[in-house]
Amino acid sequence: MGQLKILVTMPKNQIFYTFFNEDLIRQLEEIGEVIWNESSTTHYTKQEICEKIKDVDICVTDWGSPVLDEDVMSYANKLRMVAHTGGSVRPYVTDAVYEKGITVISGNEVFAQSVAESVIAYSLASLRDIPRFSGDLKNGIWPSAYYNKGLLDRTVGIVGYGMISKMVVQMLKPFNVKIKVFSRHIAQEELDKHQMEKADLPEIFSTCDIVSIHSGMTKENYHLITEDLLRLMPEGSLLVNTARGAVIDEPALCRVLAEGKINAVLDVYEVEPLPQGHPLMGFDNAILMPHMGGPTIDRRLVVVQALITDMRHYLQGEPLKCEIDQAYAGKMSTH
Repeated sequence: MGQLKILVTMPKNQIFYTFFNEDLIRQLEEIGEVIWNESSTTHYTKQEICEKIKDVDICVTDWGSPVLDEDVMSYANKLRMVAHTGGSVRPYVTDAVYEKGITVISGNEVFAQSVAESVIAYSLASLRDIPRFSGDLKNGIWPSAYYNKGLLDRTVGIVGYGMISKMVVQMLKPFNVKIKVFSRHIAQEELDKHQMEKADLPEIFSTCDIVSIHSGMTKENYHLITEDLLRLMPEGSLLVNTARGAVIDEPALCRVLAEGKINAVLDVYEVEPLPQGHPLMGFDNAILMPHMGGPTIDRRLVVVQALITDMRHYLQGEPLKCEIDQAYAGKMSTH
């Protein structure tokens, strides 16, 4: 049998070198013959990947890679594994991949850690009003009164319960919060393990100080968060969305934010990049982040290291840590 072949679709641009350093390049090349995308600017076209994927054993994909659909997979005569350097494989890996019995792994767990961390950071930034106080001080304004809030001993609502939510719950423990969860699938054992309470959406939105959205973008969850729910939120409460923009009815959110009753931190939007002049840009009670909840740039090397480790485990017939099964791939909501 010939040497194992690995195709890396990521072009060798500035982003490439945030995922791969010399050590990780060496580690990958120790596993097999690596076919690098030597372009410094562009991803493969569909036609190019059809040509490149022939006789390849492992394909390493990234944001912007061509979709591995039925046409592409018809050329993948030896493919055994897809390793995605992003979190969610949903935009890139189709049923055609799974139907060929190909193993799929991704950086989802590492990404989830960073997204969970961002939920804590965003919540604290908003509650303590860090952007406003910092901006005022830079403009020579010393506050005459202090009105910032904290996260300690608050009630937090979690909407959707998956890998990110589990990590958020773990990170919230030092803050001694009470947690309510809306999930269609959570087991009582999981609720009991973390002393959480299961609740419906109206209860979550009417009783929680902070509501964090973690639902995946499915047809069922499109505009799951309605204007009626948003209007249930208590005065001064906080909405955090690091999942998908369209889970929230964005025009409805704008109407509620305009009334000044609630606050929001948004990392995702219905249209990205957020269009210039979008109503969300005009609200002082909203912190807007450009879809960068995870992973932080220092974690990208960790993602690739995890994938390389799983490649070795796969080739040795050992259990995998980063594997994504077909059912879970359809529910994933990480970046």
